[in-house]
Amino acid sequence: MHCELTGTHLHAYLDGELDAAGAASFEHHLQSCQSCAATLGSEQALRQTLAGAQLYERAPAQLRNTILAKLPAGFPAPKGTSPAIRWLALAAALLLAAFLGRELLSVFRGPSDNDLLGAAAIDAHLRSLQPGHLTDVQSTDQHTVKPWFDGKVDFAPAVQDFAGAGFPLLGGRLDVLAGRTAGALVYGRRKHIINVFVLQNAPLSGTRNSAERSGYHTLSWQKGDLTYLAVSDVAAADLQQLRDLFLKE
Repeated sequence: MHCELTGTHLHAYLDGELDAAGAASFEHHLQSCQSCAATLGSEQALRQTLAGAQLYERAPAQLRNTILAKLPAGFPAPKGTSPAIRWLALAAALLLAAFLGRELLSVFRGPSDNDLLGAAAIDAHLRSLQPGHLTDVQSTDQHTVKPWFDGKVDFAPAVQDFAGAGFPLLGGRLDVLAGRTAGALVYGRRKHIINVFVLQNAPLSGTRNSAERSGYHTLSWQKGDLTYLAVSDVAAADLQQLRDLFLKE
């Protein structure tokens, strides 16, 4: 059985990126989660194997002679290490350095704000599906849901009922995404639930505003000083349609 923490916490724990409290919490989780424990063991074994492997081998003389034999007539055969060979080696080294530099830069930059908020939104969406957690105010009336947020958040979420377009309003609640208080607007889509999280002054960074993880889609957009992030197991096109409805208002 797949555990959500395998994707969100395991590699951070393995790389030493969790703080003391987070590491202790994950170690406690490992005692009862066979999926995470097995994956962690496999990752550790793989790293040990790669660290101990002799991945560099000198090309045998036979291979050099075979390559030289296939060169066109008149091509100067290298003596020892010729300038041509040295230039080829330098070019290969520069290409390798550029590739590794790009990969390392993406690692050191870490996940974008979009990725972090998207992961937090999926976790909050899953929590909301537990019995009794979906709404704090249950209503299909936008004039009931919107005033409910007064005094609970420092902004006014744009609450609309899109039942005519196939997205009926079901209610709202307070939630927390990545340590930030968010308003959550709950919509239906056929037999599915869509959470639209609303945060203030949370500008997105990175190039992706949509993602998919474990069958759940996320889609984020900005309107004024508010950030909206929708998450559900509906098709990505459904979330795009709901976003367009919000942007038209």
